[in-house]
Amino acid sequence: MSSPCHADVTIGTVPGIPDIVPGDDLAQILIETLSRRGQSLRDGDILVVAHKVISKAEGQVVALADITPSAEAEELGRQVNKDPRKVEAILRESTRVVRAVKRPEQDEGTLIAEHRLGFICANAAVDESNVGAEETIILLPKDPDASALRLCERLEAAFGVRLGIVVTDTFGRPWRMGLVNVAIGLARVPARIDMVGERDAFGRVLSVTMPALADELAAASGLVMGKSDKTPVVLFRGIDWHPCESSANELIRPQQEDLFR
Repeated sequence: MSSPCHADVTIGTVPGIPDIVPGDDLAQILIETLSRRGQSLRDGDILVVAHKVISKAEGQVVALADITPSAEAEELGRQVNKDPRKVEAILRESTRVVRAVKRPEQDEGTLIAEHRLGFICANAAVDESNVGAEETIILLPKDPDASALRLCERLEAAFGVRLGIVVTDTFGRPWRMGLVNVAIGLARVPARIDMVGERDAFGRVLSVTMPALADELAAASGLVMGKSDKTPVVLFRGIDWHPCESSANELIRPQQEDLFR
């Protein structure tokens, strides 16, 4: 398969989505928001959705006052100067702590953890930004792939089209500065495009080329999905792709291939 992008690709936000609270029907809210704007969806459209609106709708929001830290969380909190209640939430969401570091110049140190879903990231993706309440944290959806598929099926039924959904979070990257959106949940959208055996522009046979399409879409969504703009849904139109059964887990490198463990 050649590059999924061409000159007619468009990227735009879906404005007007209200603040989401636990128990909201996110699919219905999106349907009503699009309809109110006179905007429909077309075959082949891909919606990239920030996980926080899904997490909020699914009730993955926790008040720190409701968390009692364990002795391990208390000790780790002292080590990196983090609220032990937040550390406890991180531990509950994690299978292991990869690294805990606090440098002298830091007010608060860094906890890198392996999330129960397999993602390795800061704080096991436990976050306090854009939650909408003080002393409150937000967690990843329990099953982002399932959340993506439910949303996809509802929107497909409402608009009578075939769609793709990418659910994102914002991660740092090893050996690179800055943050970027990555895919943590998928419905129908291929996680990767296998180009092995195809030829490059000069006729050379590609032997290992496998673009991470879902991550490319997620990263591109960050260009218009502002942290303070309340635009958690981005619409991609014009991508050349083929629906399939997919999972964001396909983007996680197997431990046996990890050269740095």
